[in-house]
Amino acid sequence: MFSIPEQFSNATKANFESQFAIFSALTNKAFESVEKLVELNLSTAKASLEDSSAAAKQLLSAKDPQEFFSLTAARAQPNAEKAIAYSRSLATIATGTTAEFSRAAETQILETNRKVISLVDEVSKNAPAGTENAVALFKSALGSANAGYEQFTRTAKQASDAIEANVNAAVNQFTSAVKSAPTATANAA
Repeated sequence: MFSIPEQFSNATKANFESQFAIFSALTNKAFESVEKLVELNLSTAKASLEDSSAAAKQLLSAKDPQEFFSLTAARAQPNAEKAIAYSRSLATIATGTTAEFSRAAETQILETNRKVISLVDEVSKNAPAGTENAVALFKSALGSANAGYEQFTRTAKQASDAIEANVNAAVNQFTSAVKSAPTATANAA
């Protein structure tokens, strides 16, 4: 049977190892996300440079101002669609990273709570007589903290879902506006 200081020492060591493991996992995930972001930006920059070069050649070959403005207007929708595709890719990377971080944090908190409850149960078995009320009070406080965390997690998830829905709605409205713009421009001409 372990003494109480040894139990706390073992629990602290296990908690430190667990914290280090989660930190390593989150660091790896952050680097993966940065890699994806750099790859997206490089491919977007390369495509944009090629597209700009082709567009410049095309615009320079325009025979009159009307053809020049016609070519410029024709490029508006494809450029907007590329911007939307980039935004969606960026949002996908951000959402994936956020989800991974949330899962890792949630797992860590649940595991830590499990260990703390186990330690409290073990220590309370060896607690001196008359400390039952203090142990019960601590367990009650721990239960309240867990309930508060669960409520915070639900609220944060709802807020995240609302933000994602608003971004998607804005992108969809922008996409609709871009698709209807050439029709409106053609009707005005």
